[in-house]
Amino acid sequence: MSGPPGVLAAFQHVDAAVDAIRAVKELGYRDFTVYTPAPNHEVDKAVGHKVSPVRLWTLFGGLTGCAAGFAMTLWMSYDYPIVVGGKPLGSIPPYVVIAFELTILIGALSTIAGLLFHSWRTRRKAAYDPRFSDDHIGIFVPAPPERHAALRQLFIESGAVEVKVEG
Repeated sequence: MSGPPGVLAAFQHVDAAVDAIRAVKELGYRDFTVYTPAPNHEVDKAVGHKVSPVRLWTLFGGLTGCAAGFAMTLWMSYDYPIVVGGKPLGSIPPYVVIAFELTILIGALSTIAGLLFHSWRTRRKAAYDPRFSDDHIGIFVPAPPERHAALRQLFIESGAVEVKVEG
């Protein structure tokens, strides 16, 4: 894989990986990649990711769908009025189902759009090892070649099973 030069370390234990993440952050690195085979709260806390902006896409999509559902049904009922049993033309309760369905539909579609947008915007190529999908935790720190030795030593002291220099 052709990506930025850096150091890739593999860890078997979560504690060792968390210690290495904290040490990497203390050295001033903020743009590194961590691979875990399953979500892990200790690793998430150590990395300190911000909350994803995709949830705002979901909120605005859901609100747009709800407003569109009510607007569409009310507009149709006033455009082609059918008075049944003396009920008002703009009766809200029957239109709640349509508004709910459009809330879910447009909210889900906007979530996918937000996910694709933010994934495309922040994509980068980093070194990877297939063991990170099975039972190891991986940390890739992009760094210039003159910093590779210090990072390699840091990972070995933190308890890395294997350390590779990429690029």
